[in-house]
Amino acid sequence: MLKNSYDHFFCFLLSPPGKISGFFLSRLFSGIFMGAEQADILKNIPDDAIVVYTIKYKSRFEFLFAHTRYRQLRLPTPQLSFDLDIYFWQSLSRIFRICLAYLDTLVRLRRIPSPYRSDYYRRALLESGCAMLFLVEKKEFYRRFVKEKNDPLEYLIDLQKTIARPIYLVPQLMFFSKHPQPAMPSLLDTVFGTAQRPGTLRKLATLVRFPGKFFTELSQPLNLRQWLGQRVNPEKSADYLALQLRRQLLMQHNRHRQSITGPVLKSNEELKESILTSDRIRGFIKKHAESRQEPIYKIRKQADGYIDEIAARYSPPMIRIMAAVVGWIINCMFDGAVIDKAGLSRVKAMSRKGPLILIPCHKSHIDYLILSYVLYNHNMPCPHIAAGKNLSFWPLGPIFRSGGAFFLRRTFRGAVLYSRVFSAYIHKLLEEGFNLELFIEGGRSRSGKLLMPKLGMISMLLEAYRNGACEDMIFVPVYIGYDRIIEEHAYIHEVEGGKKEDENLSQVLRARRFLKKRYGKIYINFHDPISTRELVADGPAALDRMPQKEINALCRNLGWRIINAIDKQTVVTPHGLVAAAILNFPRPRFTQEELIDIAKLYLRWATMQKAKLADTIILNTTGAMENAIEHYLSRKIIEKALGDKDLNEAPSGYRVNSGKRSLLEFYKNNSVSYFVPAAFTALAILKKDAFQFSAVDLHNEYSFFQDFFKYEFAFDLDRPAVHYVRKTIKAFIDDAILMPHPTIPDRYQITSAGYRKLRLFAAFMKPYFESYKVVLHFLRTNRKEKLETKDRLKKIQGIGLQMVKNKEINLIESVSRINYSNGLTYFSASGIKNHADEPRIAHFETLINTYLALINP
Repeated sequence: MLKNSYDHFFCFLLSPPGKISGFFLSRLFSGIFMGAEQADILKNIPDDAIVVYTIKYKSRFEFLFAHTRYRQLRLPTPQLSFDLDIYFWQSLSRIFRICLAYLDTLVRLRRIPSPYRSDYYRRALLESGCAMLFLVEKKEFYRRFVKEKNDPLEYLIDLQKTIARPIYLVPQLMFFSKHPQPAMPSLLDTVFGTAQRPGTLRKLATLVRFPGKFFTELSQPLNLRQWLGQRVNPEKSADYLALQLRRQLLMQHNRHRQSITGPVLKSNEELKESILTSDRIRGFIKKHAESRQEPIYKIRKQADGYIDEIAARYSPPMIRIMAAVVGWIINCMFDGAVIDKAGLSRVKAMSRKGPLILIPCHKSHIDYLILSYVLYNHNMPCPHIAAGKNLSFWPLGPIFRSGGAFFLRRTFRGAVLYSRVFSAYIHKLLEEGFNLELFIEGGRSRSGKLLMPKLGMISMLLEAYRNGACEDMIFVPVYIGYDRIIEEHAYIHEVEGGKKEDENLSQVLRARRFLKKRYGKIYINFHDPISTRELVADGPAALDRMPQKEINALCRNLGWRIINAIDKQTVVTPHGLVAAAILNFPRPRFTQEELIDIAKLYLRWATMQKAKLADTIILNTTGAMENAIEHYLSRKIIEKALGDKDLNEAPSGYRVNSGKRSLLEFYKNNSVSYFVPAAFTALAILKKDAFQFSAVDLHNEYSFFQDFFKYEFAFDLDRPAVHYVRKTIKAFIDDAILMPHPTIPDRYQITSAGYRKLRLFAAFMKPYFESYKVVLHFLRTNRKEKLETKDRLKKIQGIGLQMVKNKEINLIESVSRINYSNGLTYFSASGIKNHADEPRIAHFETLINTYLALINP
């Protein structure tokens, strides 16, 4: 009856358990979500490996889920469980056989059968290849620690030392809520268990009432063989190694859970008290009061008021409501979001090492809503968002605070106490483990391209890391792009010299009209995260040893690295390619076929640069271009060209609506970073004015362009001009723009069609040259020594408009406050302050006129 074996225990459950049991369990667990990407975590595990899933707390519910769902997904299915007996789901014949084996052993040997003592676990593991064990349980700890009974981890360590097959430990986590754990449990939590660790009744009630709210994730597998090989002292006892292994697995479980739910959510009063009573702030307040000769209570009152002005009021219920509202807005206004799920998975994995610092580009007010929405719907906590104080107006201010926004002033100049309190708040958020989101550009880009990095927040974060706020800090560059931007008309108004309208309630009310329009797709890409611990080899200790100059250099380097990383994730859209083709076309009239040919030229270049492409381009390139042209026609950005009446010409082709060129410039600039190397190299080749040339001939010219436009574009500091010239020449050869000399190495010739294509690439720089030409005209003619920045830009704006009217420059899009500001910064850094520097002004004017002549001879 025992089939010649005593290997019959309740810790083993046959798979499948039976038709009725299998049906019931499948229906019971059908409401628990498990993403398809979870199966990918097990892909790198060898086929002959033994897989042991680890659960933090002992749970038959989670074992039965894994036993049922993993079999359906054809994943390694646990049939064996360490120190857990399964009674109800066993077949009657198996229950009988287990009881008989138990009694027979008890009568014959006068002892209770043990799967450890009989080495049943070893045989069952080698046969089934999969099991489950539990890391924390009150009675099990007492049994291991006091009675010195068997530890399953110690058993696995001993087993791994004696078998050739590797053992992989795979943490499994089941989530019953995405909300962070509250600091104080409610009465319901006390009776039925918390949302993070519910009791059986609460599990079943939630499973019935809210199917789909439960979800399961697998964490990174641990190769036990490799782990044992990495121990510093391999002679350590198995029980000591088991203790280390349990701690590491528990830490992995906890960090994975926190990466989804966020840290424990403390009350605002508790956070405020913790910040204002810290030694750092108390000492500063005392010194500040003494230096100001004011009563200390007044300084404390000010600090308390600053915390209220700054701090978020993170509210899970409000976040849930906002997620529903944002989802509805996206469905109303956009045609969906294209999300880089592979990049998001990498970010999610890195979040277990430390708080994330999410740094997206900033093109629209809805950027922070979109990113929080994406994270929330992919089982990650919404970050605390650094927002400008201009957004704290009623009623949106309180709503944004509830969603995690904290507010900062545009400048900290003169506000010493405010600056110190704000730094302490950032330190506390990192210390608690909250993810942060900030915009390194400082504000929304009105030009379409990335702005130069503002390093104030980066400096504060590095200072907090230096002071030990966290073990690691993970910077995540994020690209968020749109086929069409909501605020496009306001941006063009500001770029062309109009005044920015302050955010207020009336803007919110007027925003209803946007819901009636469609704005295409949203694109969200994630660059590989940048670990501060890896960037600074020895962690905070290394920063302590650095002089301030080196820390400042590190901060600048990190800022440029982040901007470059975002540029590399930029998505090239058909709207951007067609906009570039329209603006760079050398004649005022063009046909649809000519536009598509130029757009495809730019697309080939972008593809060779391994640029991210919109899915519409990948699916149907020509159709996507035609749709973009039709879109611009429907909005009267381009229009049918009228024929010449004197020559009796019929209407043919299209022309640009001159009043909307700046709008096209915005969309062209969205992906202009990919075309900068081609534009620089093309200009350098055209300036050689020779049928043949070598790559070496272009290096100095390319380096000059990098310096000249260093306030316009973020260049990769790790790549010299030589690299870009070589790479661009290779791409030009592949596209038949250039051809290698048949006999002379490192010599190249321009093909018959090459000149036209080179000018089409060089044309990307034409608006910037014209803008800088206007700035030089201002510097030559201005006689007022002390003008405020706003007044200077306003005056340059007027000069630019007059120069367009007089046809001294051609492009209305070159009348750009942003380009003027960057040009002023460059010429000021080059030593040109005013009309007194006439020789240098004349030198740069000659250079600019030369390049403009090359683009449109």
